[in-house]
Amino acid sequence: MDSVIDRAFAAALYGDGDDGLDTGASLLAAAPETDADLRRRGEEYLHRAWRHGWQPADVLRLVRRDLDDPHVRLAADLIRAQTARYAHLPPRWPAQLADLDANTGPGGDHRDRFTRATVHLQLYRLLLRLPPIEPAGPLPGDTVPGPVHGEPRTLTRIRALLAKAEATGYPEEAEALTAKAQELMARHSLDDALLAARTRAKDVPTACRIGVDAPYETAKAILLDAVAAANHCRAVWNEAYGFSTVVGFDADLESVELLHTSLLVQGTAAMTRAEAGQRAAGRKRTKTFRQAFLMAYAHRIGGRLAEAGEHAVREAATEAAEASRDAAALLPVLAARDVAVTDHAERMFPETTTTRVRGVTDAEGWHHGTAAADRAHVTPRDRGPALP
Repeated sequence: MDSVIDRAFAAALYGDGDDGLDTGASLLAAAPETDADLRRRGEEYLHRAWRHGWQPADVLRLVRRDLDDPHVRLAADLIRAQTARYAHLPPRWPAQLADLDANTGPGGDHRDRFTRATVHLQLYRLLLRLPPIEPAGPLPGDTVPGPVHGEPRTLTRIRALLAKAEATGYPEEAEALTAKAQELMARHSLDDALLAARTRAKDVPTACRIGVDAPYETAKAILLDAVAAANHCRAVWNEAYGFSTVVGFDADLESVELLHTSLLVQGTAAMTRAEAGQRAAGRKRTKTFRQAFLMAYAHRIGGRLAEAGEHAVREAATEAAEASRDAAALLPVLAARDVAVTDHAERMFPETTTTRVRGVTDAEGWHHGTAAADRAHVTPRDRGPALP
């Protein structure tokens, strides 16, 4: 049985053309006794991917980008089975697996054996070629601190504010809700930092990966970079694999994920409304309008979010002084955490470059994107995101 698998893999997985795939699929289709081993090999490739720094969401994002729906369903099925083998999963993995279940579903496979074998081999070719990347957390199976049941009340309030901002049809209300959410995020970060300092907790930076999907991925990466910077984190964009790695303390990483997702939803909704108006006026250059809109939207975000964070720091210092506490202790704590984040990011990514942003050619798109960014409480940054 192994000899059939080995011959099929040798033919299919180490070349770029279809001839090898056809040969490998023919061998497997003619040997039903290889089915269990074929599946086991796929789980082994996933195990290898985890050891090389990949996570379930990373793998599925790449499969969805480069292959087709049958490959996505197969990858999701293999990920479910493979991760079920571990007694412990890293903290962020259960949420990724829940998203996987929500977005793919099990689904049966009623195609002929040759087609099924081809899908397996195409997926395995992709998995085999995944290079090592920077690890963003512990490996599955490692013993890690148990999950905290529930979440801080502040995060619950932040989620509610952002949900209202996404749902409202009134730009001024969305602006106010988003600004309040960012202020609460900043206060949550300050409280977390001061608590760690007082208790001498061994709180250290970590990392998470956030998908940056096409189209207009440069604008989306700049938006994420701005949100990360406003929340005391650093984002490094991997354009080739469609994600940014965000480095920071856990409380700040949660804020970045929440706010980035919300701002994308708000920006996309605003872009759709503005684009409808442009089409009604007879314009047809949809792609250039969208690109300019999202670039302007991203370009405006950083300073306005920083303003909300600075306001929270001033308020916290004032409250500390009024309560006869040492307000001057606040800034050294924040500075030490910023240094820790920078050091951790530089160890993970000793070499980065900045990407050149293409010129924007649609003035109307830029104008509407800037206006939408102002309503979403954002302002400019003048550099592109870092690239590994």
